[in-house]
Amino acid sequence: MHKVIYDTDPGVDDAMALLFLHRHPEIDLIGITTVFGNASVETTTRNALFLKREWDIPAPVAKGAGVTIDAARAEREFPAMVHGDNGLGNIEVPHTIDLPLDPRPAHRFIIDTVRANPGEVRLVAVGRMTNLAMALKEDPEIAGLVKDVVIMGGNFYVPGNVSPVAEANIHGDPEAADIVMTAPWKVVVIGLDVTSITTMSRSYLGAMAAKGDAAVKLLDGLSQHYIDFYSHAVDDGMMVHDSCAAVYVVAPELFTTITGAVRVVCGGIADGQTVVKPDGRRFPPGDWDGLPSQIVATGIESQNVLDLIRDTLLRA
Repeated sequence: MHKVIYDTDPGVDDAMALLFLHRHPEIDLIGITTVFGNASVETTTRNALFLKREWDIPAPVAKGAGVTIDAARAEREFPAMVHGDNGLGNIEVPHTIDLPLDPRPAHRFIIDTVRANPGEVRLVAVGRMTNLAMALKEDPEIAGLVKDVVIMGGNFYVPGNVSPVAEANIHGDPEAADIVMTAPWKVVVIGLDVTSITTMSRSYLGAMAAKGDAAVKLLDGLSQHYIDFYSHAVDDGMMVHDSCAAVYVVAPELFTTITGAVRVVCGGIADGQTVVKPDGRRFPPGDWDGLPSQIVATGIESQNVLDLIRDTLLRA
């Protein structure tokens, strides 16, 4: 069993990944930590509690960061045009959910849970990396106690989605992302190189909903606004960014990867750009030297990934 803490900013594709992590038989979802990104942290936390309630997920929810790790960074608008004003595709969601939060802030929840399960916890982070960076700053030793970190974020050999060179999760807190990429732990980067070519059609999702239970029907409903947004890039479907990271946990063989040190550009016109120095390539001395070699996904078996998502979500 893979012990997973899911660090998330629900978010439509976050919701699909959450249901995948909850339902896959080889995953023990031991915590959900929230972060700002697709909406404010108040909204993403409310959404996490809503999905926990609707899908009967036992894992505790801990509220995380609401601002970037660098307090000097200006706040950006939340992407309501992508995920809806409420972060869940504008479906009806109560303003408050009558479920308790874990009393600890997310970064402390991560630290305590990792220390209680040394060498076992896999952090699946699909939003801004702020909570992870805060955990590292407070307790750097956890880097040696985490099994690995699987993130959805970044782009290496394809364009970005919020600037020509940057992906949204990394662009939202570049300083935090650079802390995470350069820490002495194993990071697997599932970025736009693979997620932007892994698209689920409206009809594929609809067929899942027709066959599935109330949880899958809810997922179908909250995804419609997101699919409409993607009409500029996808033929009546959506990119399943975050679910690709969740799938890697149980099926890494569906991905092609390279290894190398990764840095994040912080500031300037390339703010949020992720850059890998591939292992085996020689360059003059630079800012990648002496850093841990991370894993970067460059290829994916998209249809097999979609089918695994479908088969897992239909496990009621």
